[in-house]
Amino acid sequence: MPKQAILALKDGSIYEGYSFGTETDTCGEVVFNTSMAGYQEILTDPSYAGQIVLPTYPLIGNYGTNKQDIESRRIQVRGFIVREKCDMPSHYLDDRTIHEYLAGSGIPGIYGIDTRSITRRLRSAGVMMGIITTSKTPHEALEELKKQPDYGSIDFVRQVSTEKAYKWEEAGSSGYHVVALDCGLKYNILRLLCQHGCHVTVVPCSTSAEEIINLTPDGILLSPGPGDPDLLDYLAETAKGLVGKKPIMGICLGNQILHKAFGGKHFKLKFGHRGGNHPVRELATGAVHITAQNHGYAADPATLSDELEITHINLNDGTVEGLRHKELPIFSIQYHSEASPGPLDNVYLFKNFINNIQKFKEG
Repeated sequence: MPKQAILALKDGSIYEGYSFGTETDTCGEVVFNTSMAGYQEILTDPSYAGQIVLPTYPLIGNYGTNKQDIESRRIQVRGFIVREKCDMPSHYLDDRTIHEYLAGSGIPGIYGIDTRSITRRLRSAGVMMGIITTSKTPHEALEELKKQPDYGSIDFVRQVSTEKAYKWEEAGSSGYHVVALDCGLKYNILRLLCQHGCHVTVVPCSTSAEEIINLTPDGILLSPGPGDPDLLDYLAETAKGLVGKKPIMGICLGNQILHKAFGGKHFKLKFGHRGGNHPVRELATGAVHITAQNHGYAADPATLSDELEITHINLNDGTVEGLRHKELPIFSIQYHSEASPGPLDNVYLFKNFINNIQKFKEG
């Protein structure tokens, strides 16, 4: 028989279910993702550091896990909440069940739980801290939650960034040299840069602007990542030092870092944008793109620098989804152009980045 487990939320609500993965306690900010597939990419997305993730799709694990769908060097979530887990997956690449995959990395999960009810609560009350436990009573779990630091008080970027610089090269990737500042990047960003003919050097989040320029890049990418951008003054200073030196592309947290570098502020979204079905309008053309997203903070347009302009907006809530410098080859988007998981509507943005590099080199 599976071991009983509970999920306790900071508002005092308790949900009963069963343990899978590793039987250990975990605390984190509880968030939901509306993607219908791609659970392994979600689990390994560094932007989920410090969070317990709940997929709204009810059946998880039906195609197992494999070595090709990972997006970072490890599982990044604190815990996993699912309605139903599949113990008999069917896929030619499958090598482990979702239970085995979590257990192999020491990550706890809870299943047999009413995920729709939790999602409705988070939509109404906003995301909040929670705990998955097999060892505590509901009262003990809620007392433990009171001791936990708030998610927004921690710099998770330093926890997920690479410790040492490394090169990412694939066959044919011998063209422009891109330096990617790793704030929590996903591997598919690197794959797509290589597919566009680049070779990439990935550097830690603590790398200075001078050190980046000394690597002689043709372009610079500011990656996605977790947490509150207003804690990341050091990254904003790095971005300031890069402005005007080389073409820059920012993705997700990279968008917020650029906004912050030009004096912008941010605010926390009630329940965030997490999923593969978010409509975004490109203001210049009126085109609507369906995007993959994973962020809990948004740029405050009231604090936008005169040097920047908004290029994209979210059609669900009107929040800022893209920025561009009015004169320099610098642009950023709040959503995930690399998908993983999600639609491929926005891969063209990598081509735009390469075009900026080419024009900059031509003078």
